[in-house]
Amino acid sequence: MHIIEKNGQKVAVIDHTKSIQSAQDALDMMAAAQYLGCNDAIVLFQESLNEDFFDLKTRFAGEVLQKFSNYNVRLAIVGDFSQYKSKALHDFIYECNNGKLVVWVSNLETALNALTSISYFTMERRKE
Repeated sequence: MHIIEKNGQKVAVIDHTKSIQSAQDALDMMAAAQYLGCNDAIVLFQESLNEDFFDLKTRFAGEVLQKFSNYNVRLAIVGDFSQYKSKALHDFIYECNNGKLVVWVSNLETALNALTSISYFTMERRKE
């Protein structure tokens, strides 16, 4: 994990090799980010999430994202989600991208912009 500061805000960027296998892993990651001085913004890469996360029937995504919601930590998930053919997943991504807590984006720069710009959560990210 490393911390990037942009627009006066700190964002924890989780290493590609870190794996989130449980909701507890997500909590541990949030605690580590807080220890490093980043209290409310994390970037995760698609590779860090086990495949159950992208199968909404497992409820793993909901369980993990609920932890972020409970602790009011904004999350950007970076990856290419076009490989998933599930309409439910794409609808879920769309709904998240219209909220204020989780954004699914294609690259790190967009993730950092999303997490450090209030305006991104109103208009800009809908273009993603």
